[in-house]
Amino acid sequence: MNLNLTLEHLAKITGGKIVNGNPKTPFKTFATDSRVLTAGQNFWALKGGKFDANDFLQDVINKGAAAVVAERAENLDFKNTAFVKVSNALAALQTVAGWHRREMNLKLAAITGSNGKSTTKQMLLSICKTAGQTRANMGNLNNQFGLPFSLLEITPDDKYGVFELGASKKGDIAEIAAPAAPDVGIITNISAAHLEFFKNLQTVYDTKTELAAALNPGGTLVYNLDDDMLKNLKNTYKGRAITFGFSDGADLKISDKENFEFIYKDEVFSFGLNFERHNKLNAAAACAGAIALGLFKDNLERGLKNYEPMPMRMQRVKHGGATFILDCYNANPASMENAITLLAKEKTKPLIAVLGDMKELGAHSAKYHAAAAEQLAENKIETVFLSGPEMAAAAEILRAKHPNINVKYSLYYKDWLADLKNALKNGGTCLVKASRSMNFENIFKEF
Repeated sequence: MNLNLTLEHLAKITGGKIVNGNPKTPFKTFATDSRVLTAGQNFWALKGGKFDANDFLQDVINKGAAAVVAERAENLDFKNTAFVKVSNALAALQTVAGWHRREMNLKLAAITGSNGKSTTKQMLLSICKTAGQTRANMGNLNNQFGLPFSLLEITPDDKYGVFELGASKKGDIAEIAAPAAPDVGIITNISAAHLEFFKNLQTVYDTKTELAAALNPGGTLVYNLDDDMLKNLKNTYKGRAITFGFSDGADLKISDKENFEFIYKDEVFSFGLNFERHNKLNAAAACAGAIALGLFKDNLERGLKNYEPMPMRMQRVKHGGATFILDCYNANPASMENAITLLAKEKTKPLIAVLGDMKELGAHSAKYHAAAAEQLAENKIETVFLSGPEMAAAAEILRAKHPNINVKYSLYYKDWLADLKNALKNGGTCLVKASRSMNFENIFKEF
């Protein structure tokens, strides 16, 4: 981060007020954790889920902070610390991030959706890197806090930006996308994720499609025409758009061949890459986004060939004669169904599903966990290990309706870990999938 700001300029951008210090004082970077702040650093006081940094302002000043941006300025001994008071520190941060993004001369794509957005981001990032220096948000820096910090890392040398946007309630995408000001917006799909907060699929749709309104003038919306809800945009969205999918009406139509291939504007794009169906959709989304950014066929081909899957997202790892498919970064009904379907296609037996809770489904949880049980039965998965309070619903269905399936269920996976090791002692294929909070990657570490 290297902001070309003074306190005066910062106050003007944020609508804040300098209550102490020289307006010409430089403000190039800042910290947000009062515990590790050192003398001479600037500090931005944010409210987190557990702590409010405004409660520690005097401590920050006593440590010798050069400048502070915060919502409270009362009853403080400023000493030699400059101070800018703002009405909302998070909104001010987002505003500065938006200003910084617009100061940089780069083309930016923003990606959202219920599933596949991280993979699509990584694919598009790999493509963009073939054409110039590219900035992207890493890990979970895709929310109201993380995205502004990612935008503030943009440098004058960056030619492209690829940023993932996450959401857990209506209005999130509108808030997060505003400072990003995307030239291209990509919506991968709409499915039952975070229903504890969204309540229903229509709200998921309304939230994800907020991205369209945040596009820069003349920007391009890229969306999945195969998606039952997103296909409605064909009639309602009047801006520039590129659709993708297997559907006949898609602008970028994926061919139903073993290798990834699509047709765009009567030209065949064939890459000699073998992707599963869900990753063909992710790759198509990335390619459509790249085309909208102005990249060419050569960039698409080189980028996809250099793409490396992210850890814990259908990651294949061999250990002791068995193949593990680690997909424990996230889980929702659509991704669970997809993972079970892919497990059923594996040729190395036995096929074993190790499944943990799908979180944040609220009142819909029992229904979707029961549906996962039926998917296991339909796909003839004969051995299943389940863990977590929500997976009890799946275990109940399997034991009551599908006695031919060998089911091990416990609240804690360590209760059946020895049985899992025994089941895989002669090899096989093991899918490990759960929501991130279940920490199911630790199961693999036990082998």
